[in-house]
Amino acid sequence: MSETLKEKVSKRRTFAIISHPDAGKTTITEQLLLFGGVIRSAGTVKGKKSGQFATSDWMEIEKKRGISVTSSVMQFDYKDKRINILDTPGHEDFSEDTYRTLMAVDAAVMVIDSAKGIEPQTKKLFKVVKQRGIPIFTFMNKLDRDGRDPLDLIAELEDLLDIEGCAMNWPIGMGKGLKGLYDIHNHRVELYRKDSDDKFIDLDDNGELVDKNNSLQQENDFEQARDEVALISEAGNEYDEAKIMSGDQTPVFFGSALTNFGVQTFLDHFVDMAPQPKAKKTKDGNEIDPVNEEFSGFVFKIQANMNPAHRDRIAFIRVCSGEFSKGIDVTLQRTKKNLRLNNATEFMSDQREQVSSAVAGDIVGLYDTGNFQIGDTIYTGKKEIEFEDLPQFTPELFMEVTAKNVMKQKSFHKGMTQLVQEGAVQLYKKYSTNDYILGAVGQLQFEVFKFRMQNEYNSEVEMSPIGSRIARWIDPSQLDESMSSSRNILVKDMDDNPLFLFENRFAENWFKDKYPDVKLTSKL
Repeated sequence: MSETLKEKVSKRRTFAIISHPDAGKTTITEQLLLFGGVIRSAGTVKGKKSGQFATSDWMEIEKKRGISVTSSVMQFDYKDKRINILDTPGHEDFSEDTYRTLMAVDAAVMVIDSAKGIEPQTKKLFKVVKQRGIPIFTFMNKLDRDGRDPLDLIAELEDLLDIEGCAMNWPIGMGKGLKGLYDIHNHRVELYRKDSDDKFIDLDDNGELVDKNNSLQQENDFEQARDEVALISEAGNEYDEAKIMSGDQTPVFFGSALTNFGVQTFLDHFVDMAPQPKAKKTKDGNEIDPVNEEFSGFVFKIQANMNPAHRDRIAFIRVCSGEFSKGIDVTLQRTKKNLRLNNATEFMSDQREQVSSAVAGDIVGLYDTGNFQIGDTIYTGKKEIEFEDLPQFTPELFMEVTAKNVMKQKSFHKGMTQLVQEGAVQLYKKYSTNDYILGAVGQLQFEVFKFRMQNEYNSEVEMSPIGSRIARWIDPSQLDESMSSSRNILVKDMDDNPLFLFENRFAENWFKDKYPDVKLTSKL
C-alpha cells in the first residue's frame, strides 16, 4: 500500500544545528548519522593528519581549516521518521549562509560547549531563530571535559537568550569524574561508558535507583545530582509543550558527542517532539499547506562545484508543498519561465544520489545552469505562488578585486559571476569605471573567495581592502554623481541600484546634513 502525501509529510523532521565554532556541532551531526545507519564510522573534524575528515565538511578549504564553511544537507531514516539535517557553518563570517539556512527548517538544535557556555556567535544566530518562532532544542556538549556548573549554564541560557530552559536530564559528575546522566524525562539513569545492555538503571518514585546494590547509589555525585534535580523540579520551569513549539521554552539535554554519550537519548526525544512541516506564508499574506497537491518550494542556497570533477552548480530547494518527482514541470515565479526539473539530487554531504521524489520538509538539490537565484519560488499549477523574501544583509567589509593575469579575464568573470550568485560575497561596481568591489559580512568570506577563484576557476586575484564601510542605498532620482568623494564611494549593486559606501558614521552624518532631502536606506 503506497503512503498518502499526508502520511509522508507527517514523517518529516527538518532541522538545522547551530552553534559557536568548535562547540562540537559537526561531531554531533556525525553521531546522528551513525544512528541513522548512514555512515559506519564518525570522522572527527580535527583529524587532519589521519586524513579522516568529518563527512559533513566537504569543501577543500574546510578540510584544511577544520571548520564548516557552507551548510551541507544530510538525510536519513530513523524510527520511522525521515530526518533532514542542515549542518550550518559555525564560523561567524559565514553568518549570511547560516541565516538563510534557518529559513528552510522547522526546528533548530543549539549545541553549546558546557565549558564555555553561550558565546557571542550563538547569541546572534539565536536571534534569527527566535524571530522565526520555531522550536529550539539545546544540547550541552562536552561533558567528558570539566565544564561549568549545570545550574549556571541554564541560568545563563535564560538570561542571555531570553528563553525558558527546561532540563530533560542532569549530569552525574563531570570531566574525568563523569558517571552518567540522571534522566528526568525517562525516569532512569544512563551510565557513562557502558555497553548498551546495561546502560540504563530505572529510578523508583523517590528518584532513587531501583537496583539498591549499585555502587552509584553511594556516590556523592549521585547524591548531588539528585538534590539538584529536586531543586529544579521545585523552582525550575515546568515542561510546557506549547511554549516549546512557539520557541519560548527550550528542552535542555546534557551529553558528550565525542564519546557518543546522551546523543541517542536526545535524538529519540527530538524525533518524538519536533514538529512536522508547517504551512508557509506567501508574499500576499496567504499560507500554502504542506499537503496541498500542487508542488511548491523556494531556493535558499546556491553552491557551485560540489564535485570538482564536474563544473556544476546546485540550487538547494526547500519543498513547501506537494510532491517533487523527476522530470516535473514548474514555473519559476521571478521570470514566469517554465522549467523541466530533470536533474535532482538528494544529499549525504559529498556522495550525492539521484532523487526520485520528495515532499514538504525535504531538501532537494537541482543542477542549475544559471536559472536560479537565492530566494526564488518555483511551483506547479495555474495559481501563482511567491513566498516571502529571504533576509538580505548589508555587508560591512569591502575589497577592490582585479584579475592578476589580464589574459585570463574570461575565467575571472566566470568565477566572479558564479560565486556571487551563490551569495558567498556581494558584488558592486564603481559607478563610473565599473571596477569590481566585493562586499562581505566577515573577513573569512574574502579568503574563501580568493581560495576558490584560484582552485576552482584557475584565476588568481588581486584584492586590496577598502576596509570597513557603511553601505547605504540612494534613490536614483535623487542621485547626482558629484555627491561622491573618497569618503563616500559611489557604486552600484548587481541590479544596478546606486549606493554609497561611507567611510564611517561621521561621513554619513556629514552627507545627511549637506543633503537633508536625500533618503538613504540599508538592508538587514
